[in-house]
Amino acid sequence: MQQSNIRNFCIIAHIDHGKSTLADRLLEVTGTVEKRKMKEQLLDTMDLERERGITIKLQPARMKYVCDGTEYQLNLIDTPGHVDFGYEVSRSLAAVEGALLLVDATQGVQAQTIANLYLAIEQNLSIIPILNKIDLPNAEVERRAEELMRLIGCKREEIILASGKTGEGVDDILRRIVSDVPAPRGEFDKPFRALIFDSKYDGYKGVVAYVRVVDGTVLKNDKIRFLATAADGDVLDTGYLNPGYVAADSLSAGEIGYVVTGLKDISAVRVGDTVAKSSQFSVLSSEQLVKPLPGYKEVKPMVYAGIFPREGNEYERLRDAVMKLRLSDAALTAEPEHSVALGFGFRCGLLGMLHLEIVQERLSREHGMEVVVTTPSVAYEVTRTDGEEEVIKSPLAFPEPSRLKEAREPWVAVDIVCPSEYMGNVMKLVQERRGEFKTTDYFDPTRAVLHYDMPLSSVIVDFHDKLKSVTAGYASLNYELIGYRPAPIVRMDIMVAEEAVPAFATLIHTDEAYRRGKEIVETLKETLPRQQFVVKLQAAVGSKIIASERLSAFRKDVTGYLYGGDVTRKMKLLEKQKKGKKRMLAHGKGAVEIPPDAFIKVLKRRG
Repeated sequence: MQQSNIRNFCIIAHIDHGKSTLADRLLEVTGTVEKRKMKEQLLDTMDLERERGITIKLQPARMKYVCDGTEYQLNLIDTPGHVDFGYEVSRSLAAVEGALLLVDATQGVQAQTIANLYLAIEQNLSIIPILNKIDLPNAEVERRAEELMRLIGCKREEIILASGKTGEGVDDILRRIVSDVPAPRGEFDKPFRALIFDSKYDGYKGVVAYVRVVDGTVLKNDKIRFLATAADGDVLDTGYLNPGYVAADSLSAGEIGYVVTGLKDISAVRVGDTVAKSSQFSVLSSEQLVKPLPGYKEVKPMVYAGIFPREGNEYERLRDAVMKLRLSDAALTAEPEHSVALGFGFRCGLLGMLHLEIVQERLSREHGMEVVVTTPSVAYEVTRTDGEEEVIKSPLAFPEPSRLKEAREPWVAVDIVCPSEYMGNVMKLVQERRGEFKTTDYFDPTRAVLHYDMPLSSVIVDFHDKLKSVTAGYASLNYELIGYRPAPIVRMDIMVAEEAVPAFATLIHTDEAYRRGKEIVETLKETLPRQQFVVKLQAAVGSKIIASERLSAFRKDVTGYLYGGDVTRKMKLLEKQKKGKKRMLAHGKGAVEIPPDAFIKVLKRRG
């Protein structure tokens, strides 16, 4: 295929604006997938994606399209829309020349639409604006078109009206991709270079790297080298996805496809790395004849949580599962951690709570691993009294108050898009979460964008859910890390039966400690099974108890056999039972087994 006839593009949009449905129609109209094999959300290959109706992983697909007698090769990458999977979007944008900017005609421009658009503009992509879901009775085409025109400065006639469900406007989209998206710029006669934008592990094939070829050509059986890790491999197979694997003899400049490396060492292949042929390296001087391609900006985890195996002897299995997961989820970071109570596990860096939930679910489904997840926390910077500076990712590593000089917490710039009538509710919610108001912009008199600075810890856990509830589901959110600010941070421990539970330990702002402590002990009271003795549930900061609840004991009906007589007989038996319970408590507090769902319920705060 001539390079001038190749078009590489991706679809970007806010969550639930119809990216996957439009991708289905593109595959159907171009005849890439037979009608009998079509199903909804074809590119969402995980069961988890189908169940939740969200895209988690980017997914490439190649289509053939004939326009005015010329055959074109269209390489599509379907991307996620949720803020927690923004890193997937940034990687797919680096591998293409054009982007379809999709906006739901019923909801209009949302926070993630704007964020993804800015990412695309940074990469100098050609942007094609599309209004989707125009077949719905509540679609407001002209109003939403005005918003799009104001957002990207396009003309009204440049906006394509389409419906991913009915297929309306799909031919117009394909024609515009051919006419507006530039052909890739690469040179066939230069040494082979390709950018790895995704990878996965296959039990039979080893590591499969998804690549965008920038220069040169790679053939089956070529020897290749990964520049960042200096690992060598063989091209066992190469080809493209449509969306299943289709083998091809070669991949050339401008094309998107896969390379089967046969490598079993997962750490050798990194997303963002450059792959080249081994023959392109001088044996004598080990001087590189190819320069690495600019990779991706380093992903910064927003939240950290400890992930430990339920059974202590399953650490090796967990390690293999986490390594394989990291291969297909480049935003996940993991480093080994040891806890006195939970044994060996990993301290994982994630982009948000949904990301944590998905990782936990994938470990369970894809690898059969039952895990314990500790309370998530953000990374704090601390300065100790001896002047040493450190980044704290785990509550258990937080220094004692006597050794702490200063703690600094991460802050984020937050953009909230909402109808004007809910602005008061949003402002009140943000003020409760220690937010600082910056500015307000208006799309039109009925919709606004509120800009705030907020502590990351206030945004990460349940802010999105609360925002949806105070705006009747209309608001959308996007946030970006801006730096660290000093704050009075303390470690809060949760004690069950007067024993601290390390998995519940959390770092928190002093102003929020009481509210959050009370919330956790109330949740535990509802969740933990009752014992034969009274169980104390306490939240403590240092030696000070800030919230407390009691889980009442089981009580055997010792008066059941009485058939009458004076009430003192009954009272005497109850008194005797009470003394027995006291003796039981004096002998020892007893161990309380904490069920796995208690950890989940504590993570999902209610307050």
